[in-house]
Amino acid sequence: MSKPVFIQDYLKNQANVLTVGTFDGVHLGHQALIRNVVDLAREKSAPAVVVTFDPHPREVINPASDNIRLLTTLTERASIMRNYGIDQMVVIPFTRDFSILTSEEFIREYIFKRIGVDEFVIGHDHHFGRDRQGSIYTLQKLSKELGFSVHVEKAHEVGHVTVSSTVIRRLLEADGDVSAAADMLGRRYEVSGTIVKGDQRGRTIGFPTANLEPESGNKVIPANGVYYVEVLLEGRVYNGMMNIGNRPTFKGDKKVVPEVHMFDFSRTVYGSRMKVRFNKRIRGEKKFSSAEALVEQLVRDRDTCRRFANDIEKV
Repeated sequence: MSKPVFIQDYLKNQANVLTVGTFDGVHLGHQALIRNVVDLAREKSAPAVVVTFDPHPREVINPASDNIRLLTTLTERASIMRNYGIDQMVVIPFTRDFSILTSEEFIREYIFKRIGVDEFVIGHDHHFGRDRQGSIYTLQKLSKELGFSVHVEKAHEVGHVTVSSTVIRRLLEADGDVSAAADMLGRRYEVSGTIVKGDQRGRTIGFPTANLEPESGNKVIPANGVYYVEVLLEGRVYNGMMNIGNRPTFKGDKKVVPEVHMFDFSRTVYGSRMKVRFNKRIRGEKKFSSAEALVEQLVRDRDTCRRFANDIEKV
């Protein structure tokens, strides 16, 4: 799979082993489902397929009151799923008209007639179709008529908490708990984007930063604070610390600014692409009495991050 394919460009294959869902984050629960799909597909020498939607259904069904932020872009989801062995990610454009299809219409017209299915893997609590009325029971009934098999994947827990995209979003946005989020994602949380020019204030106090403009305005940005991060830039990995916030020590910004100070790095790289991996939250955002007090804290933050980096290298 080089990239996701939209349903209008997909060639039906009745042998497909597939699953359906939004899969935002592709977390540990999703990964268990995907492993089941891939294992069944390899046993049958059949394609392993994920059917997903774009945009996120909640953006269409209730856009005014449900300003959802996403853990993964469509491209990120495809890349992660490819790494787990999925052969094809088929994307169905989620529109208002599509949202009013009944669960049976969705399975008959889209899954069976246009995509093709022989084995269907579904999460134990997955619901689909208009008003989310479809369930495993809908699938099991239709499977007898249409001639495909249904496999149900159980819930996945971390520390007695059921893993879900909603829980992970809350951990990141409300608490900045990137460590707990990583435990549920099975990998560190990442944000990719372009380096843009800021006010260059960090350079004047000895902590030059690269301001990150995320590639998607809907991407989840962790809560305001300081984080130990790794930065992937121009094929290399740099340790650093990222500040997310409104920079209250100075005049303050209305817009939240993610900016990263990379250790042992001094080049100007405006316009370059970079990816930030969040390792650990160091502290919350704080207003300091002076620029000097801020610098003193930044030195302590940098020392803390370097200690974390050294500890990781020793493992």
